[in-house]
Amino acid sequence: MKNLTDRISDFEEDLITIRREFHKHPETAFNEYETADRIADYLNDWGLEVKTEVGKTGVVGLLRGSNPGKTIAIRVDIDALPIEEETGFEFASQNEGIMHACGHDGHIAVGLGAAKILSEYREELNGNVKFIFQPAEEILSGSEAMLEDGVLSEPEVDAILGLHIWPDIESGSVGIKEGPVMAAVDKFEVEIKGKGGHGAIPNKSIDPIVMGSEAVKSLQKIVSREISPLDSAVITVGTFNAGTAFNVIPDKVELSGTVRTFDSEVRKFISNRIEGIIANVTEGARGEYNLDYEFGIPATVNDARFTAQTKKVAEDILGTDRVVEDIEPSMGGEDFSLYQQEVPGTYLFLGTYNEDKGLTDSIHHPEFSIDEDILSIGVKVFSEIVFDFFKND
Repeated sequence: MKNLTDRISDFEEDLITIRREFHKHPETAFNEYETADRIADYLNDWGLEVKTEVGKTGVVGLLRGSNPGKTIAIRVDIDALPIEEETGFEFASQNEGIMHACGHDGHIAVGLGAAKILSEYREELNGNVKFIFQPAEEILSGSEAMLEDGVLSEPEVDAILGLHIWPDIESGSVGIKEGPVMAAVDKFEVEIKGKGGHGAIPNKSIDPIVMGSEAVKSLQKIVSREISPLDSAVITVGTFNAGTAFNVIPDKVELSGTVRTFDSEVRKFISNRIEGIIANVTEGARGEYNLDYEFGIPATVNDARFTAQTKKVAEDILGTDRVVEDIEPSMGGEDFSLYQQEVPGTYLFLGTYNEDKGLTDSIHHPEFSIDEDILSIGVKVFSEIVFDFFKND
């Protein structure tokens, strides 16, 4: 049998074909029915044990090695975004208003590529590889649904890998960093109640717009004046709704926003301070409030030991100059973090920025695309990490 590098090289054109196939047929969160069917067909053809409808529209493929051992999982997100594509590609989305603008088509190709290649080497596998094709990452709900369906059991998963194609680092490089790499994502909704009245007689009203405006300004002081400059946090108010007429003071204001943090203590502190500030603002102005604070997914924090192991593998096969350790953590959220609450996990970044090819757009942009030459790199990194994992078992 050919060595792994040569076999992956032979499969490069197939990877591009697979990526374009899924790019043509994007589906949004929990609607990935056709996507799931296509994935399951590939996995069945390659002899994996396949389960469908895991977490509603997820697919799990289990590759049992010839020798007993631990189980490592590879998680792949499969959903697309409600964006109208503007790339002009021949293989552009055929589904109106839906696009793979976050690289998940590439993730699918890498995941399927690793499944295909590793299935050909099952005689050399001293354990199992579980391929988790997860729906609904874009709404941060798919991993929870799959966990509820027992995706990390039968057999029990001992470690998990995830990947994101990333336009912030050079094409062909891999970003691997211990510790936090993606933020926790929380949401808050506030109703501030006052007393409505005529805009010309504010003294007979309790103005919720003034209270709401003061609350928004005060919330911004939490990060700038109450959080250490050495910690990272974001508080953003994204909606502020009040009133229907220019000369009427409304009865209430409704606002909502998001909080992003890496540290659990900072996260808890901010949630308490948000309520404290809103309570003080409304009490001081004779108003009332209702606050709904929702703790969402936790931060994505790479396990130190497992990540050091994966980093060494990447450096051995790519060279140290193509492994980026100082990649800047993102304030974006990633529900891969829920798997990391259960087992050691590493979430790495596969660079796709290529100015020569015009691949400079950010994710979620209607012209976003990936450097297809990196797909084989992703397959090689995943495959070599799997072999190293079993070797060090």
